[in-house]
Amino acid sequence: MIDPLRQQQLDELEEVEICHDILTNSRNELYLNFRYLDVALSSLGFLADRAGRGVATDGFLIYYQPEHLMSMYKRGRVLINRAFLHMVFHCLLGHMDTRGKRAVPYWNLACDIAIESIIDEFYVKNVYRHQSVYRREVYAKLKEKLRVLTAEGIYKLLQDMDLTEEEYERMAAEFYVDNHDHWEREEDPRIRQERQNKWQNNREKMQTEMESFGEKDAEDSRSLLEAVRVENRERYDYKQFLRRFSVLREENEVDQDSFDYVFYTYGMELYGNMPLIEPLESKEVHRIEDFVIVVDTSMSCSGELVRRFLEETYSVLCESESYFRKINVHIIQCDETIRSDETITSQDEMKAYMENFTISGLGGTDFRPAFEYVNGLMNQGKFKKLKGLLYFTDGKGIYPVRMPAYDTAFVFVEGQYEDVSVPAWAMKIILTEEEINQL
Repeated sequence: MIDPLRQQQLDELEEVEICHDILTNSRNELYLNFRYLDVALSSLGFLADRAGRGVATDGFLIYYQPEHLMSMYKRGRVLINRAFLHMVFHCLLGHMDTRGKRAVPYWNLACDIAIESIIDEFYVKNVYRHQSVYRREVYAKLKEKLRVLTAEGIYKLLQDMDLTEEEYERMAAEFYVDNHDHWEREEDPRIRQERQNKWQNNREKMQTEMESFGEKDAEDSRSLLEAVRVENRERYDYKQFLRRFSVLREENEVDQDSFDYVFYTYGMELYGNMPLIEPLESKEVHRIEDFVIVVDTSMSCSGELVRRFLEETYSVLCESESYFRKINVHIIQCDETIRSDETITSQDEMKAYMENFTISGLGGTDFRPAFEYVNGLMNQGKFKKLKGLLYFTDGKGIYPVRMPAYDTAFVFVEGQYEDVSVPAWAMKIILTEEEINQL
């Protein structure tokens, strides 16, 4: 007769072997339909977690509760395949490392909705599942506001919805697949960095493969490619970016950088109150003097977002190390024609402008009138040395063909823009709403 404890150990070992076979077969099945996921699918090992809840991942392993996994398998292989993809996509899109200060429950829900929206567009037999009416309604509501359903964008909309507890619970239950307990655990920063580097590398390889082998034309993988492109985009230091538009000039200011304290101190010690050298009373600095901000006032741009962008951009320009004491900033509102032009020369003028700020126009979008107008101002001598123009827009409009005599950057809000037609001579910068708020 076998010892009961020994029998229990054998049974548990057999369960683990069965579960590993289930996950391995699922991975192989997914390989056949998603060739661009080969590296990502093989990046996660498997580990039984009898004390855990359902399935989960930390970016290195898939943790599973054996009884739960086998129960899922009995209900259908599609559930296993979808759960596997769901966790891989969490890793690829960096969800476990990008929460920041967001509320955990809503961030978890936003991440799950973002991933499920991608998987629900795969019309492949081994992952396809009929969408409920409620799920389709949620997607439709989100797509009214977001071009790409990113976790960051969905989180913002969920916050704006002001869901009741019952509404939140219903939505969370609809999109729940895996638990996110491992996301919140304290980790060695080196481990976190290792995970980020690993999945960034996987993500970049996957984007290259999808674009190289024609997956960009496949309807059902378009959402995944868009999400990957958003995540792979360069993160900008906006303050550093604005310094591109600075000019070198001499300004009346004590130059502490070139001041030699040795001779100063020696003179004070030798003669009592007469330094041998004093700091220069002027210094050469790179600062912003003439600048143009153009706001696209078409229907597609949020007035509140425009206000925040203007306030934060001006505050960056007015930092002591960024601007000359005399500045000349033109804030132009334009849709298909020039609606207004306000010249700002001080922070007091900017404050007064923002107190009475309203969006003018709300028509179609044509970028050419703004450039023609600024070129006219230059010909009239309104600028000493215009270095740059920022155009805050969603990108839907007619662009000028010729490159202007000053640097130009089109500023887009993540998930709310089209940049297909942006000319090669123009710079592009993509900011999230959160980045605008945190400038």
